[in-house]
Order: sequence, then structure tokens, then C-alpha cells
Amino acid sequence: MFVDRVKIHIKGGRGGNGCVSFYRAKYITHGGPDGGDGGKGGDIVFVVDSGASTLMDFRYKRIFKAENGSDGEKKNRSGADGADIVIKVPAGTVIREAVSNKVMADLTQPGESRVIIKGGRGGRGNQHFATPTRQAPRYCEAGKEAKEYDVILELKLIADVGLVGMPSAGKSTILKMATNANPKIAAYHFTTLSPNLGVVRGNFSRDFVLADIPGLIEGASEGVGLGHDFLRHVERTKVFIHVVDAGAIEGGDPVENVRTINAELEKYNPSLLERPMIIAANKMDITGAEENFDKLKAAFGPEGIKVFPLSAVTNKGIDKLIAEAAKILEDYPRDIVIFDEDYDEFVDEIPEDLGSFTVTEVEKGYFLVEGVGVEKMIGYTNIENEQGFAFFQKYIREKGIVDALKEKGIKDGDTVRIYDLEFEFID
Repeated sequence: MFVDRVKIHIKGGRGGNGCVSFYRAKYITHGGPDGGDGGKGGDIVFVVDSGASTLMDFRYKRIFKAENGSDGEKKNRSGADGADIVIKVPAGTVIREAVSNKVMADLTQPGESRVIIKGGRGGRGNQHFATPTRQAPRYCEAGKEAKEYDVILELKLIADVGLVGMPSAGKSTILKMATNANPKIAAYHFTTLSPNLGVVRGNFSRDFVLADIPGLIEGASEGVGLGHDFLRHVERTKVFIHVVDAGAIEGGDPVENVRTINAELEKYNPSLLERPMIIAANKMDITGAEENFDKLKAAFGPEGIKVFPLSAVTNKGIDKLIAEAAKILEDYPRDIVIFDEDYDEFVDEIPEDLGSFTVTEVEKGYFLVEGVGVEKMIGYTNIENEQGFAFFQKYIREKGIVDALKEKGIKDGDTVRIYDLEFEFID
């Protein structure tokens, strides 16, 4: 079964907690702090597997969680880092964040890898919080949580030339005759329910990949039928070959059929019509096909689109068609179409509110204030000069830190620690 779109849940590993510990040895009863740091949580990594061609494996497993980091230990021993989760996907997989639908990564090259979620940072042990005035800190940092997402994996086939057209126009037969592919072919509508790929080899400038995109119908760009499922596979295609039933076996006007397909391509992605196009007037062995062939040339020739007569069943005219596609590819200036990443919130931990903080009484008369915004403020403020200290006092009052300390029961003369800064509280 060909599966080209799945939704999965991914979560990075949480960082391990720091350790509170004090050195103990014979004749040493009051050693210094030696609590180790927690280990880093595991990452979520996507890797292109050259042996994979579908997302079918994700039908059975849809939740991926990296290993948490281990807690720190005594004697300054850090906890082990959590193991990464490596998720293998086929080339051409686009990873989107499910809520915003923004592109997180577009993986197109064999062996290419991308870290989508970084594991949480490990917490620091109490050895980091010792100061000349407080040599026995009895607290440490907790490990940080990592991000988690629902993500959409979309496989967009990587092909040089794409065969597009109405159902039963003969695309699968052309693919079979021109390449080593062996698609299922039958005389009924929508016989091709998934894209097929083949490699064209022969007396051309180079080998290239030819794709049979399942039959499109009017309304495909709005999702009619399996429109969206099929259209996503034309986005990386460099050259389009419109396969038309010139014999009109199924009825309809071949010229209008081409215009219908072009209209659906334009609605789905207007840039698709900027790519080179060829028309393959198939089933020329049918009575009346010559007249339709002339109509196609009259309608599209002035637009610079070449029309080639052929009969896929008898293999007549296919070589000239493929030679023209190879000639266009030889001068084609662009490589594989890559989707720009537009999801820019990749940080080591979950984004925290810069205005939030916590106040903890770690022991009687000793209070710890933590928060991203507070830490940043300490980092860029020179507390040693009068102006900087005044700003610091104003900041902790305006942010509600002083009020929060009072709610915790702080009294004049108690000690407050904000990261590497310790001071005596005086209201």
C-alpha cells in the first residue's frame, strides 16, 4: 500500500534533575556540595532512508518519545543523556507542524538528517550554587521539559518529469513503455490509485525519473475525488507531459481536457504553470484522432507548447516524446524544488513566559527566585553601580517579586538568591 500522508506525535526527552549532595569521607563530616548535573533529554531526529518509498510504517506507530535524561548523582557525577529517537522517512518528505501547517523541514537527499526537537536541558546540581557566604546550598535545578508536537508527514515524490492527465488517458502505459516500471494497468477509471516512478535510460543526455501521477479531474484542487492526494506529487516535478486521449474514447474534448488540468494545477499552485509542458496526444491509432491532434496543435502551438502524436499501446512516437523531455531537462536551470522552512520556534526548551517567575523558600530565612526574564535582567544589569542597582530594585517591585516574597513570609534580614546574586532583604 502506498501511504503518502500521516499524522504523528513527537516529544523530546526531559532533562534530568540536578542533585543535592555533600561530600562525605572519613574525618570529613561537613564537606562541600558535590551534587551532579542532570543529563540532557534525547532529541527527535528525522533521517532520510534511501530504502524507503512510502510512509506506510507510520500507520502502525504514531507516537515517538525520546528518552529522558538521568538525574545527577553525588560526587559531582552527571546523569546520563537520554537516547535520541531517530525517525526514518523517504526522500521527499515534508514535515509540517499540525496546528499552523508551517514547514519544519523538507528532506530530499539520501542520508539527510534534521533535529526537529532538542531534548530538555539537564538541571544543575547544588555544587553550582555555593557562594562564599552560603557554602551548603540545599537546592538544585529541575530538568527542563522538551517540546512536543503533532506533525504532518507529507511525501512529495521527487521526479524530473511528471505524466499528468485525465483518468484512462494512457499515462501508466507510457510509463511502462518508457521505463523499467511495471504499473498495474486496466481498462477502467482510476486504475492508478497511487503514483508510480520509473527511470528512463537510453540514448539521452542523462537518465531521469519519470512519474505517473494518478488521473486528475475537475475540482481536484478543492479536494474533489483524491485531488489533494494526487496534486501534492506534482509540486517537485520539473517538466509536465500532458497525456491526452486524442481518440476521445471516453468522450470529451481533448483541448478542454488539457485546459481543465491546467486550471487545477494553477488553483493548487500558480507557479506550476511556469514549468515546461509537453502534450502527448495518445491513442493516435483510433479513428478520428488526427482531427483532435490538429486541434491540439492549433490551440497550444501558439503558446509554445509542443504536441507529439503517439500510440502508447504500440510504442509508436514514445521515443520522440521522451527525447524532447530529456532535451528540456538538459537546459533546466533548477534543482529539486525545496519547500522553505517557515517554522522558526526551534529552541532547546519549551518557550517560557519572560515575565513569569517562581519564589521558593528552600530553607528557613532563605528564598530562591527563578525565571527566564529575571535571569536575563541580571545578565544585562550592572548591580554594582548606583543606576544599575536602582533599576534592579524597580524591576523586582514592578514585576511583583517583592510582593511574592512577602506572601511567602519573608522578613527583614532574610536572604534572597536570584541566580548568582545574593542579597539581604530589607523592605
